[in-house]
Amino acid sequence: MAITYALVPLFLAPIFLLEILMAAADILQCLSLHSHPSFPISQVTYFPNTTSYPSILNSYIRNLRFTSPITPKPSFIITPTHLSHIQASIICCNQFSLQLRIRSGGHDYDGLSYVSQLPFIILDMFMLQSVDINMDDCTAWVDSGATIVEKTLEQGATEIVHQWQHVAHRIHHGLFIRVVLSPVKRNGKKTIRAKFNALFLGDSEELLGIMNENFPELGLVGEQCIEMSWIDSVLFWYNYPVGTSREALLQRVPESEKFLKRKSDYVQKAMSKTELESLWEKMMELEKPVLTLNPYGGRMSEISEVETPFPHRAGNLYKIQYSVNWKEEGNDVANHNLDAIRRLYDYMTPYVCNSPRSSYLNYRDVDIGVNGDGNADYAEASIWGSKYFKGNFDRLVEVKTMVDPGNFFRYEQSIPSLASWDSLMSQ
Repeated sequence: MAITYALVPLFLAPIFLLEILMAAADILQCLSLHSHPSFPISQVTYFPNTTSYPSILNSYIRNLRFTSPITPKPSFIITPTHLSHIQASIICCNQFSLQLRIRSGGHDYDGLSYVSQLPFIILDMFMLQSVDINMDDCTAWVDSGATIVEKTLEQGATEIVHQWQHVAHRIHHGLFIRVVLSPVKRNGKKTIRAKFNALFLGDSEELLGIMNENFPELGLVGEQCIEMSWIDSVLFWYNYPVGTSREALLQRVPESEKFLKRKSDYVQKAMSKTELESLWEKMMELEKPVLTLNPYGGRMSEISEVETPFPHRAGNLYKIQYSVNWKEEGNDVANHNLDAIRRLYDYMTPYVCNSPRSSYLNYRDVDIGVNGDGNADYAEASIWGSKYFKGNFDRLVEVKTMVDPGNFFRYEQSIPSLASWDSLMSQ
């Protein structure tokens, strides 16, 4: 069953914000007391009655689903410019019983870094922009190549995607081939478009040799290869036209925002051609969701699944990102799109890994489970935690219990603290 946020009763939010505004002087006093006097924290603290509050709040919301009037808003926002601002935020949030949400860039599909059902503030890190580079120990690739090949079902996409499943995870370590599957119309007829986006750390001549030997089904030719520097390939992967100025990378605000939902899966056994053909039918029926297939293998498979918290290693052929975007406002449109992506996700159940059905942490998805208000217990959190972290979830709970026994740092999908839960149960 899909899990959705419960809305805070609307009459509560204004009352609480009024209380915060009345306590603003006390909050600022606390923040100033615990921060460096040479860097006045009052200059980077924004309450709802501050002129800049709305623009700062909305500047890094990348999903329009969380910009509606009924979306819970932070009691205030801090944009730290000094380490002491972060320390003061933690101390004073604890003192005033406020949850702390930390936002950095807004790459947060389900809004967990800037929305909460409990009273909260946002610690927005966008002002911390300095980068230190050790020139004595830096390494860089200078040359790289990008390719785009598109095939529809009528052009043999089923055969090529089927073969991609057997090749992409074990091909040359310097070559990454992503597949984006979209339901489209060609000459008034529904079909599936398979777009193969690739990045190779080398020149086009070497790439063509590798592809002809390992993946001739794609039919890659030299005219489809674009040689560029690595930094230009960043623009390519962000869907900028070839030749776009690198200055575009300095634009921190996208040209347009949209409503969106994302989900994820892992595939450990290649789908047969018959299974792919059935999937195409489902995608054309639903019309909207897009599937992006990212190959694993390479260095990913050489690292043990217990070496880092990220467990999705050897045995995974590729990761699936389910995506749906829309620009129209309104609950009916939103519900239609959310239903479509969830139906496609449910359809894929027999073809993806299970026990548990795994998910990718950076594609946050509240559908797979959330903690309740307050301190989540282990059983509650393990529902979603095992999907992101598999067996490493238990070890993360142990670490959390040691370093944050009071469970101060918490949100809908945060690692729980056993000490905090035990303390709550003993009261």
